[in-house]
Amino acid sequence: MTSSSGRRPKHLPSSPFKPAVDPVVEVFEVGDRVTHDIYGLGQVTHLDSHAATVDFGDKAVRIAHPYPKLHHL
Repeated sequence: MTSSSGRRPKHLPSSPFKPAVDPVVEVFEVGDRVTHDIYGLGQVTHLDSHAATVDFGDKAVRIAHPYPKLHHL
């Protein structure tokens, strides 16, 4: 459940639960060789502020930021 403001609730030091960790967002550049969990191996051909276009050989796919299934080789 999230609060109405969209922020995470404050983590208390006395809490028995670990605080939530922000995911690491990878930074890509045009020409980077990458792998995708579904599409396989590819190369970044275009970047903008919201997505990366990756050529996987048989097709080019636009993958939205924060690229959850895209990883550097």
